[in-house]
Amino acid sequence: MNRSSSLKPRLRLVDRYFLALLLVGFAGATAADAKPGFSLANTYEEATDSGRLSEYWMSEKYDGVRALWDGEKLVSRGGTVYAAPPWFIAGLPPQAMDGELWLGRGRFEETVSVVRRKEPHAGWRDIKYMVFDLPQRGRAFRERYAAMQALRQDNANPYWQPVPQRPIASAAVLEQYYDEVVAGGGEGVMLRRIDSAHRAGRSDDLLKIKPAAQAQAVVIGYNPGKGKYTGLVGSLRVRTATNKVFNIGSGLTDAQRENPPPVGATIRYRFHGYTRTGLPRFAVFLGVVDAGPGPEAESNKPYPKSSPNS
Repeated sequence: MNRSSSLKPRLRLVDRYFLALLLVGFAGATAADAKPGFSLANTYEEATDSGRLSEYWMSEKYDGVRALWDGEKLVSRGGTVYAAPPWFIAGLPPQAMDGELWLGRGRFEETVSVVRRKEPHAGWRDIKYMVFDLPQRGRAFRERYAAMQALRQDNANPYWQPVPQRPIASAAVLEQYYDEVVAGGGEGVMLRRIDSAHRAGRSDDLLKIKPAAQAQAVVIGYNPGKGKYTGLVGSLRVRTATNKVFNIGSGLTDAQRENPPPVGATIRYRFHGYTRTGLPRFAVFLGVVDAGPGPEAESNKPYPKSSPNS
């Protein structure tokens, strides 16, 4: 039986994706192009970027070790080949993939300890290769993501998976997702432009949002909750040392919404940069530094459920 002819009718979905990637992605590529460089992220700036959110998908930012799979080996940004055990890379797709070697949230130092050893070892069994791109040229990211999913569906290697991507309906959706990731111990959020081709270097096709600083502010009032928080505190009204006034709702527990920090209390919060008006961006309540007493006795009482104070 002719082996070649018997295989032709049985091209699977992943085979068609792979062939398409080769034909379209590498058409006219030089030898240097066959090993793409790393794409790097700019920092998300709310004032300029929020109006373009529909152009992006969002995903968790993993605190792992960056690695390019070139079809044969895992390589660092600096060109070091990681000593991954044969069983870890066995059966990985024979094409370039870009991602993070990752142990889990808050385990960056452990990950580094595992992957930087010069000999293969059993510690790699807990590592996941979280793939966020197939760096082929000339294809939109939405198509590369579909190809990633097809490759995963047809691949038996358990040590890699595509990074889940989500559309962004609004700035509020992005902020809520960011809060959930960070509250769960994640490093932050990545935004990738849906229609962008892969390109090496730093660009706005890839944006990052992660906690950058902590600060303190004084509670000066409350805003009423809505929906499931009706009758409770929706957010704290706070003032910074530079007299900037803004609201913090993210990070409050249900108990804190029922009995919030009193007016006059000093609270600590986490944030990521500033808006163009100088307000902390993506502020998340962390805790009370000094509970008071506040300047007004009535305001220090538990938040009134019957007639919310604004």
